[in-house]
Parts: sequence; C-alpha cells; structure tokens
Amino acid sequence: MPFTALSNCAYFQDDQLVKNQEITINGTDISNIGDSNTTQESEALVIPGFIDLQIYGAGGKLFSAEPTVEALTIIENDLLKKGTTSFLACMATNTPEVFNACIVAAKEHRKIARNCLGLHLEGPFLNPKRRGAHVEAHIRKASLDEVKALLDFGDGVIKMMTIAPELQDDEVIQYLLDNDVIVSLGHSDASIEQATAAYDQGVQTTTHLFNAMTPIHHREPGIPTAVFNHHKAMASIIVDNRHVDFEVVKFSQKLLKERLFLITDAVTECTTGPYQHHLVGDKFVMPDGTLSGSSLTMLQAVKNCVDHCDISLSDALKMSSLYPAKLINADNLKGKIASGYQADLLVLDQELNLKEVIFKGVSIPN
Repeated sequence: MPFTALSNCAYFQDDQLVKNQEITINGTDISNIGDSNTTQESEALVIPGFIDLQIYGAGGKLFSAEPTVEALTIIENDLLKKGTTSFLACMATNTPEVFNACIVAAKEHRKIARNCLGLHLEGPFLNPKRRGAHVEAHIRKASLDEVKALLDFGDGVIKMMTIAPELQDDEVIQYLLDNDVIVSLGHSDASIEQATAAYDQGVQTTTHLFNAMTPIHHREPGIPTAVFNHHKAMASIIVDNRHVDFEVVKFSQKLLKERLFLITDAVTECTTGPYQHHLVGDKFVMPDGTLSGSSLTMLQAVKNCVDHCDISLSDALKMSSLYPAKLINADNLKGKIASGYQADLLVLDQELNLKEVIFKGVSIPN
C-alpha cells in the first residue's frame, strides 16, 4: 500500500516532547514512529486532529437554519481545514420539523461524510429556568415513546444528547444510555444531589461547564461541585473568556484533569430562524443581547489554555483530542499519535500556527 512520512518533527508521547522523529503513514493509519535520519533540530510539531463534540456551524452555514446535505458538507470541509478532524454537528432546541430535517440530512450525508461523526441534540429536553439562548416555547419534558421514536428515526446518527435530568424520568435516561447515546447534563437546574444521582445512573458528561446550570454556592453547591466530586463524570468547557473566565478554567482543569475537555460551541452569523446570531466583538449574541455561542476554533481554545489558564500544551492537546475521543469510545483509534491510530494529524510551527492538516493519511488543501 502507498505510504508517506513526516520527517524531522516533534510530537508528545504522553507528556514528553520527543524530537527528531519520523511518523510513517500507511494508507489511513500511522504505521510506525521512529528516529529521523537527521540530526537537524525539529521544526514542526505534529499533534492529533481536534475532536469537537459541540459545534453549530462553520463556513457561513448554521446547520439548524439550513438543514441540508450541502450545508453540512460545507461545515465539515471548513472545519477540516481548521484542524477539526472529527466533530458532532449540534442542534439547539427547535421545532420537531427542524429536528427531523436535520436528522434526514445527517442520514443522507452519512454516505459521504468525512469528519462529521453524527449529531449532538442540545435540547429540547431541558429546564426552561436555565434555557440560556434556547427557545422556551419548544422546551419540554421527554416521554419514553417520543425518545424511542426519535432514536428509531435517527437510525444511529444521534450520538449525543444534552438533557436536564431533574425533569426526565429515569426510564428515559436509561433508554438513551442503553441505546449507546452519550447523555450530557446541561441547561439544568439540578441540585448537587440530583446531578450526582444522574451521574451515578450513567450520565457520562456535562455540557459547557458553568454555563446554563446551577452555580457553585457555599450553601448550595450546584452542578459544578457534583462534577468535581464525582469519580467518573466528565465536562466540556468553552475557553473563550466570555463563557467562562480563564481563572475558572484554570482551577477546573486542576480538579478535573482528564475529565475536562474542550468544545467550541461555535456558531456563525445567521439572520433567519429562531437562532439569529450576531457577532459582537469576539462573541455571538442573540438580537436581545443574550450570549449565544462562541467564535472559537479548537486551535484558539488550545492556545487560550496554554497562554491564559496555566495548562501545559500536552494537557491542552489531550483536552482537544484524547479526552473527547475517550468519551465517544474512539480512543483506540483517534486522539493520539501512535502506531495503529488513524492518521488524523496537524502540523504546527513553533508559534502553534496551523501549517498542514492530514486526514486519514491525506493532506488537506487550504
């Protein structure tokens, strides 16, 4: 089979930066890593491709506003050029008709998908008290029959769902878990006891830590404390200093370590439908001024972790790749540079600027 190699590069082996390496690619996978046949100092840093499990749009397309195969293809191609080699297309609370259209498009797109892994449904089974920018009229409690019908119609494209567990019946949550949907606690007014019970039941993670949830209070500990104290619960976080202050990211990473991962929660300009996002400075807001989404890329989130949050580069890279890969049970294939792993690789210069994207062993043109 044809193969290629990245020579005279550096990469992180666990937390150790190893220099003067040659990464050999055979087909779509990494086949070997060894010393380069040169003593020249490494110029390039090679890292795993980014995995973003919550993004609404890119390339000027908001998926829920344009639920088509064409829009999803534009989104994934734009993300791929920016280094996101795996992602879940996210949908906010909306009408059943919009949800169905997005699911139909995702099922059709699956035949040609490159880096899109499926859908993350953020809603509609949320708590209206913590709705944030979500449309309250469409928020509701789930019924087991509705969830069964939704997953049947989804035919495997629904990979993740954000819910407010304090408002859902245990049988609904258990059905989602039994059908291999990653369940995330979010847009929730749960107490620490309710959140802990959800994690104990099997809810794996938490959507955009600190945003749209009960806060930490010294007499009412809230959801973040439940996450910090749990032995397994993970959480995503938006590192843009708008959704969460950098100082809060700093202590959260020290507490959660491998249980904290990066998302962008990124949107794009949109002037149609219920989610009309307008860029104000470096953040997106709704027409009424409500913070709605970020303008982050995964690379900028990594840089923010390193530059502002006292997080090492090796840890920040794991937060953007290995840890989300573990959540989606793909850490034996993605999120790491090792023999047998998929050759989803990014080449950075010494200033952490993106120079090349390699996806399944193929260089992606800018």
